[in-house]
Amino acid sequence: MSDLIAKAAIDRRLLELLEPTITDMGFEIIRVRLMSGNVATLQLMVERPDGGIDVDECARVSTAVSAIMDVEDPIIDNYSLEVSSPGIDRPLTRLKDFDNWNGYEAKMETSELIDGRRRFKGTLAGVEDGEVLITLDATKTTEPVTIGLKFEWLSDAKLILTDELIKEMLRQRKAAGIVDEDQFDEIQTDNGSEED
Repeated sequence: MSDLIAKAAIDRRLLELLEPTITDMGFEIIRVRLMSGNVATLQLMVERPDGGIDVDECARVSTAVSAIMDVEDPIIDNYSLEVSSPGIDRPLTRLKDFDNWNGYEAKMETSELIDGRRRFKGTLAGVEDGEVLITLDATKTTEPVTIGLKFEWLSDAKLILTDELIKEMLRQRKAAGIVDEDQFDEIQTDNGSEED
């Protein structure tokens, strides 16, 4: 189990409790977080193994999770449940995520200092021997360089919202029949004429 999916002890307990049912429903848990506030929020990010999830699927997962939580009652205080997709600038929580999003920009943070730093930003370059590869951007004094960080060292990782990432997500949604790109082809202007 990855600490990136479930960081705190309660998050790991919730993952163990919820994962079998969510997996049986045909989804994968991307992240579990119990966040404090006036009313705690249980945030659950899920998607299909091939990516994506729609609103009706989130509602089905929410209903199933609510039933489990009512029976098991692992959270003492009141809380709200939030089931969602990981979004475009998604967290990277599993080793396979770094391969799946190879070529896209990401930022990562390690739990310990690595060569004097904890934060790394660059382009994902896949996975090799349990290490996440990232090509760090060039600076005024250095060329781009690809480094490997052991997956276990990571305390946080997520994609960076870029035009390329948005285009890829739209392409995936169009291929899945979720988005009809043609609806964006014509834009109505203030004077009533159409522009292409």
